[in-house]
Amino acid sequence: MSHQRARPRPARAGVAGCAALSGLVLLVPLAGCAPRASSAARFPDVQRMLDTRARAVQRHDEASFLAVVDPRATAFRAHQRATFGNLAGIPLTDWHYDLDATDAFPLPDGGSGERLAAKVRLRYRLKGYDTAPVNTVQYLTLTERDGRWLISSDTDGAASGHSGTRQLWDQGPVRMVRGRHSLVLGGARDPGRLKDLARRADQAVPAVSAAWKGRWAQKVVVEAPDSVGGMAQLMGSDDPSGYVGIAAVTTGEAGVTTAAPADRVIINPAAYEELNDLGRRVVLTHETTHVATRTVTTAATPLWLSEGFADWVAYRGVRRKPATAAPELTRAVHTGALPDRLPTDADFGFRAGADRLAKAYEGSWLACRMIAERWGEAKLLAFYRAAGRSAARASAAGGGAAPMEAATAAPPATEASAAPAGPRPASPAAVPLPRTPAVADRTDRAMRSELGLGMAEFTREWRAYVRKVLLRR
Repeated sequence: MSHQRARPRPARAGVAGCAALSGLVLLVPLAGCAPRASSAARFPDVQRMLDTRARAVQRHDEASFLAVVDPRATAFRAHQRATFGNLAGIPLTDWHYDLDATDAFPLPDGGSGERLAAKVRLRYRLKGYDTAPVNTVQYLTLTERDGRWLISSDTDGAASGHSGTRQLWDQGPVRMVRGRHSLVLGGARDPGRLKDLARRADQAVPAVSAAWKGRWAQKVVVEAPDSVGGMAQLMGSDDPSGYVGIAAVTTGEAGVTTAAPADRVIINPAAYEELNDLGRRVVLTHETTHVATRTVTTAATPLWLSEGFADWVAYRGVRRKPATAAPELTRAVHTGALPDRLPTDADFGFRAGADRLAKAYEGSWLACRMIAERWGEAKLLAFYRAAGRSAARASAAGGGAAPMEAATAAPPATEASAAPAGPRPASPAAVPLPRTPAVADRTDRAMRSELGLGMAEFTREWRAYVRKVLLRR
């Protein structure tokens, strides 16, 4: 499920403000509009220390890795030693740290020596799987000892909501299973689950490639922590409550066209285990579809299209009556509550409620199913691309930031029961941005270009289609 969150960027008003102040050059310092030196430039010793740490990881040099850890922080040092050991065997490459800020969070009272509250960006790739680096944020307390900057904590920022992302190797020992089209990384608690995930991911990749004709890596990386708490930490949160019931999420950057971004499908073991065989198949195929379509999914792609398309791929080839695969919408139609519009982005919000959410996914799936049946699969793919391209043509749309896709578990299902309705929102933080009229207009133009009708007429045909296929006996 694709929830866009605003990426911080300079406001036009800020740029204009500098221009307006140019006439006051004799009255105010020019420094107010001059670019501030980066944290790495202001603290070169810190950046060099981080570079040493990065080289130690790439060279498997434990002594050098621990040499930049504060020896007085004994518990943290022990954890760092364990973390380094957990990295063994993982095919890491291009490991690098960037110092983003040195006053990123309030430091707790106490401690000796000068200290910095550092925001550090870690970039790395998994060799053979990532064509672009994963970007994660860490919040580190740095302490100066005898003229050297050392890392003394990575938890001081948690009290103010600056937890950062804890990778699997930060959480404990890591097991790895390589599939034909997949790499599964997980905790050590259930090796059998990791093998099963690799098998299912290997089935999902060719299923997606058979439907999606666009270029993609045709590989998927799955992370399977041992608990929902571990899942939350992989998402940069210390609060697992927002992920209870979510079977899987996909992370990545939308609209990256120069290289395929590093997506991760992250599994919640408790919710995933509640799914039946078909439910697990649908979840992994849905999430893999988001990985495949990432480079053409932009801020202009409506959620009904991105989520409906992922479900369409997941259910493609599955012999299941629409009324069985869309139970909530079927119940609504039978009671005369046929929706009068396509699902909006707000319908996919975390607080939308289970019923509204299920109907949003089911209605979106049926919209894409209708397009594939009436206009053909090639036209569905062309419309998907055209809807995303509209953002590139309108610079005001900008680029989305780190969207998250999610799939949620329904109540426990048996082999004979319907598969869970599919994806659900990831977390309270994953709040979709409201669609502006301009974005809706671009979707309308893309639809007219590829399907030959506008949104109003399409909606009328979709409503008739929903009624027909869900009331069919």
